[in-house]
Amino acid sequence: MPEKSFPTTVKIVEVGPRDGLQNEPTFVPTAMKVELIGRLVRAGVTTIEAAAFVSPKWVPQMADGFQVLREIDRHQGVVFSALVPNLKGLEAALEAKCDEVAVFAAASETFSQKNINCSIAESIDRFAPVLERALREGVRVRGYVSCVLGCPFDGEIDPHQVALVASGLYQMGCYEISLGDTIGTGTPLNARRMIEACAKDVPVSALAGHFHDTRGMAIANVYAALQSGIAIFDSSVSGIGGCPYSPGATGNVATEDVVYLCDELGLTTGVNLPALVEAGEFISTVLGRETSSRVARAMAARRARAASSHS
Repeated sequence: MPEKSFPTTVKIVEVGPRDGLQNEPTFVPTAMKVELIGRLVRAGVTTIEAAAFVSPKWVPQMADGFQVLREIDRHQGVVFSALVPNLKGLEAALEAKCDEVAVFAAASETFSQKNINCSIAESIDRFAPVLERALREGVRVRGYVSCVLGCPFDGEIDPHQVALVASGLYQMGCYEISLGDTIGTGTPLNARRMIEACAKDVPVSALAGHFHDTRGMAIANVYAALQSGIAIFDSSVSGIGGCPYSPGATGNVATEDVVYLCDELGLTTGVNLPALVEAGEFISTVLGRETSSRVARAMAARRARAASSHS
């Protein structure tokens, strides 16, 4: 039985095809991205960030976003989203028939300047016309806040600063706010403090956790966020991803590990773990490296032991 304070149902937002792949140095063929997304859908994932309509000069891995969204099979009840930095990106997302889009701001002034060349306030102002146009077209907008538990330039971030940015995006019309520990410095205690600060201005039902695993704390932070009432988590199949501004930053928390945790706590995700593990093995093979999911590695080792005992 789930703990009383826990949500009974958890929404998984799969960010592997976008956040996971965007910093890969070798271009992943469009067909492989489409295949990965198809496998995730078949595993029961119902919200997938599939692309980013950003400058291909800065993020060449995302240059085929329109093609990816055109080629994937659409399924009723499955939401496909894309990251958009401006109106031009939004127009491309609308043309690609995205179900929703995401905009992003940072909780750190220095990170905001280095990442998108403007202050936090300017970045939020920039998104006003994007939200206005998207909402007019009936497309929901999600807001990302990065560096919520630490910044590679400014160090620790005041939870009230995070709350201000989250509240600004929510009041502007973002239906859901994803709180990103971009460089993976967070721990359960400061994760809970940050969530409590944000929940004063944004309903906890509209907050999502987005934890990177740089210091091995991601799954502990997911648990702490669950205890704080968070029922939405961004995760990346096979734990793929990183941060270009933070050397050594590993990927997002692995979707397999989050689903396993939820399964063991009696929380419903709607995701089939063995099928998800297969999707992770597929993309790990494409990238030529071992999965970062501890659960997937354990399941593979158990399968290998079983196979050797039967041979």
